[in-house]
Amino acid sequence: MPCASWSSLSSSAEVLAKAKNVILNQIVESTRKSLAQQKSQTPLAAVKRAIGYQDLPRDFTNALKGQNISLIAEVKRASPSKGWLCPNLAASSLARIYSQSGAAAISVLTEPDYFWGSFADLEAARVEVKLPLLCKDFIVDRYQIYKARAHGADAVVLIAAILTRYELGILLETAHSLDMTALIEVHNRDELAKALKLSPRIIGINNRNLADFSVDLKTTLNLRPLIPPEVVVVSESGIHTRDDVLSMQKAGVDAILVGEALVTSPKPAAKINELLGNVRQSTG
Repeated sequence: MPCASWSSLSSSAEVLAKAKNVILNQIVESTRKSLAQQKSQTPLAAVKRAIGYQDLPRDFTNALKGQNISLIAEVKRASPSKGWLCPNLAASSLARIYSQSGAAAISVLTEPDYFWGSFADLEAARVEVKLPLLCKDFIVDRYQIYKARAHGADAVVLIAAILTRYELGILLETAHSLDMTALIEVHNRDELAKALKLSPRIIGINNRNLADFSVDLKTTLNLRPLIPPEVVVVSESGIHTRDDVLSMQKAGVDAILVGEALVTSPKPAAKINELLGNVRQSTG
């Protein structure tokens, strides 16, 4: 369901108020507090048992390899920087539109406090489409990776800015032990250097500075040349137009992750066609 008419709802003030002066550390602190409660309510052993009911993970990395740039389309209700983007979003319907319109994979926000995401959205997308699913959250503990897999995720985001090299390594190993893909997200040279020491299969370059939420596409242009050619590279955030996509493609990026531009569009399918340079008409 399109949400362009909802992006300026007065209820956005609720999200923006919560986001005022928010920095990355505060989101992480909120995550850690929530984790303690989650572990108490659902022990890790129970989460691991639930994984047994899931189908085998879908290959997220290979889905992004192709002659043309690939699209990871995101299910995203809100953000700390913009407030509500699509409060009444139906994850299953949106995932279906994404799948039918040429997305290679789907990212689902599951962080509840600042992005209003949920694992219910992840489950809904899993049932609806056959594309690989990326769980996008602020992962600081192995428990979260097991939980993501139990709810149908095929891949997870690991944010280098909030993890030490040792922590990154442990979480990367955990994901691989579950046959999942781990996208290591970086924003600067130091984070990239930390990530590359772990020989990752896929790196996401976030054009958004998570400390202040400013966006600069030059982040990808500056970091892409420093990444070995065998590593799959994803450019995240701030991609809104066909020219943006062409710029990323020229830089040698394998895939783009787009959320806001899609969920705020009255016709997400048509927006995907525009971004990917497709000429066919679409009504979705």
